[in-house]
Amino acid sequence: MIVIGPYLRMRRGDADAHANEAVRDSDARLEEAAGLARAIDLVIADTLIAPIGQIRPATYLGKGKVEEITGLIAGHDIELVVMDCALSPIQQRNLEKAWNTKVLDRTGLILEIFGRRAKTKEGALQVELAHLNYQRSRLVRSWTHLERQRGGFGFMGGPGETQIEADRRLIGDRIARLENELKKVQATRRLHRAGRQRVPYRVVALVGYTNAGKSTLFNRLTRADVQAADMLFATLDPTLRALSLPHGGKAMLSDTVGFISNLPTQLVAAFRATLEEVLEADIILHVRDISHEDAEAQERDVDAVLRQLGIDPDAGARILEVWNKIDRFDPEERANLRNIASRRPPERPCFLVSAETGEGIDALLTAIEDRLAATRTTLDLSIDASDGAGISWLHRNAEVLNKVLHDGRFDMTVRVDETKRDIVVSRFDAVPHVA
Repeated sequence: MIVIGPYLRMRRGDADAHANEAVRDSDARLEEAAGLARAIDLVIADTLIAPIGQIRPATYLGKGKVEEITGLIAGHDIELVVMDCALSPIQQRNLEKAWNTKVLDRTGLILEIFGRRAKTKEGALQVELAHLNYQRSRLVRSWTHLERQRGGFGFMGGPGETQIEADRRLIGDRIARLENELKKVQATRRLHRAGRQRVPYRVVALVGYTNAGKSTLFNRLTRADVQAADMLFATLDPTLRALSLPHGGKAMLSDTVGFISNLPTQLVAAFRATLEEVLEADIILHVRDISHEDAEAQERDVDAVLRQLGIDPDAGARILEVWNKIDRFDPEERANLRNIASRRPPERPCFLVSAETGEGIDALLTAIEDRLAATRTTLDLSIDASDGAGISWLHRNAEVLNKVLHDGRFDMTVRVDETKRDIVVSRFDAVPHVA
């Protein structure tokens, strides 16, 4: 197979308009597309950047470039061409006819990866839904069987119904069933979240560009063994583990699917049930591969997906930036990064870490604990040891930091949300904790 990067040339006016934005390097974009292909074990015979002045409605590329690639395909006996762009159904069909080979665009390639990697029932449902929505838009009478008519009644279709109409109807029915199953998944997740709220565990969610090191950081923070590999979309299915904080507190850490530039809208919609963990999180850790040449552009891509989910990446207190893979820098470069980080506004701090070596992890954990504690109140109280119901209520609705039995009473220090502060004060005569 070959991978083709049909990237628009940047004109002077475009360059001025995007002067303050991170512009992706064409070589880095092509390498990422090749990485996506390698992620599903495709053998790449060649890669090619095809600069274009404008997008052609019929074939995306210009006529001359199409003919040039026809010769390249014939010379390498190519069976598959990956176009690193979003092709319309007509463009895909015309290119397949011109090159006499299978053509896959960026959306189709990412869907193939997700289809292979989804392990849980929920992940498989979400991928299938995204794939069917994509497939429905591709029914453009590319094959003769789609033009045949069929007769009959009931489930066989109405009189004169064409095969393409039957296929659309079958896909539509399957999509409706999948959406109903995913509603059940969302309901189950809501129950799980309600259970965590009763135990009052706070949730910290990891987000970031694919291959930024989220799973490695997840393993480092929780001592888990989630698959982590130098590969795009190494993990898809969400994972939750307990996170131990420096002063004995607990939180739940959630690892989510990695984002990528031009993430197909079908996937964002289908994976919304999974990404609800991010929506509900108390703190979001935006993990960045700070050693990547396109780190700034990747940051913008993640921010764009967060906005699609209704999360403001500039919200401040809720989001902590984690600059990962600092072990790849020499001491001088590392000192420069620290200087850059120190000049960031207090409401948008960043933390330099190496998930591989553990450098900077303690400072990150302390910051997480401080952020979680900022929205909670610490109280001291004394409760009779025989008040089992009261003690049980405190354990369910507050974080018990200290508990000492003294003369038949428990002296307790608890941390509670502002929403439950008044209840604890009035019911247990609690007073603010003095450090």
